[in-house]
Amino acid sequence: MPEKRDSGKMATSTTQQEAFLENGNIKLLSREMRHGSRTAHNMSSSSLRKKSDRALVSKIRVGFLRMFFTNLQEVLLGTKLAVLFLAIPVAIVAQFCNFGSPWVFGLSLIGLTPLAERVSFLTEQIAFFTGPTVGGLLNATCGNATELIIAIFALTQHKIAVVKYSLLGSVLSNLLLVLGTSLFCGGIANMSKEQNFDRKQADVNSLLLLLGLLCHVLPLMFKYAGKSPELTAVGTLQLSRASCIVMLIGYIAYLVFQLWTHRQFFEAQEDEEDDDVVADDESPVIGFWSAFVWLVLMTAVVALLSEYVVGTIEAASDTWGLSVSFISGILLPIVGNAAEHAGAVIFAFKNKLDITLGVALGSATQIEIFIPLCVIVSWIIGIDMDLDFNLLETSALAMSILITAFTLQDGTSHYIKGLVLLLCYAIIAACFFVYKDSPDSADPTTLLGLSPSAGTMRV
Repeated sequence: MPEKRDSGKMATSTTQQEAFLENGNIKLLSREMRHGSRTAHNMSSSSLRKKSDRALVSKIRVGFLRMFFTNLQEVLLGTKLAVLFLAIPVAIVAQFCNFGSPWVFGLSLIGLTPLAERVSFLTEQIAFFTGPTVGGLLNATCGNATELIIAIFALTQHKIAVVKYSLLGSVLSNLLLVLGTSLFCGGIANMSKEQNFDRKQADVNSLLLLLGLLCHVLPLMFKYAGKSPELTAVGTLQLSRASCIVMLIGYIAYLVFQLWTHRQFFEAQEDEEDDDVVADDESPVIGFWSAFVWLVLMTAVVALLSEYVVGTIEAASDTWGLSVSFISGILLPIVGNAAEHAGAVIFAFKNKLDITLGVALGSATQIEIFIPLCVIVSWIIGIDMDLDFNLLETSALAMSILITAFTLQDGTSHYIKGLVLLLCYAIIAACFFVYKDSPDSADPTTLLGLSPSAGTMRV
């Protein structure tokens, strides 16, 4: 009888835990529903997390203080990148004490690295309580929050070139650098095994990337189809805005496809034997409202550092002797998403290419949609921004998408595919390195290497 009574209590407790809302209180969702919200981004970021030792915190007798220090420990010390948080206060001090813009830029860039990983962690904690659909929307919104915030700040400061280069560089780094490094390292580490992956997710992302590429190519061709860029400038801007609306419709359909109708294509496959991954735990480490408050605070810090990055990028370019195109298109994407990229490579070592592809292609697709979103925002606030990335940048994007699509067409992988992608990225990075722009000019066409009068590219 006692055993049956205990079993009944446990069943009742489990039922209560699986409820979403009960008497106005947020409860944990069922195990199946929580698994539905696990995406490749969550799995990738989880590889850089570590379990916290609560022995010392548990000795605090005051409940409120114990909860506060527990949350503090989980959020700030629950990552292997915790030491990089020290760069955040140093960057703020450097800004207020006028240590020099290059120092502020470099420290802010380093501080953004752990923040990006922590934002992913906090969205996953919230997804434990909200379910797979809302959790998936949170991941889609916050998965690349750093790039979006930097782009918005650059847009408000009329730095159209920084917006275009940073978003373009993020797409290129995901398609070539992250995916190439993952396939190369995974192929070397699993030389004796056949590496396979599910092509369904890759095909969907490739189609969306090709749609985005078409929307970039047409404004470029439209500009050169006229007698002069001045005569086609208005038409190019109008075509770009129309293309952005089409791309946003495609992205909404993609979200419906990913979160509702074909969710099984995008769910990360977890391995029960991976005990070293912290995210395999089946319960959240902090509460819903704690995660929400921390997410707001982290986003605010990301916004502050992004403002520092955008405001000091020209000074850093002058001091370091690097062009704005190279810093925005190469350095920003690499450093800003280092945590997520490292996680993708780690899972490639473990022969889990589906997670790696979910991170690389998913991020590239999402950032590709950020570009038309920035065009729409600029339209609203009265800034003329189009989808014309000029011949050099559009060619690099086109070749990257096509090469990646050909690389993934057969559903198998080996190290030579990764090596080719890395070599392609090295060529593009070298091109951006030698491509000298004019960061002091206020005209965005001059920033992108075009003569306003003749429309010729200056290299």
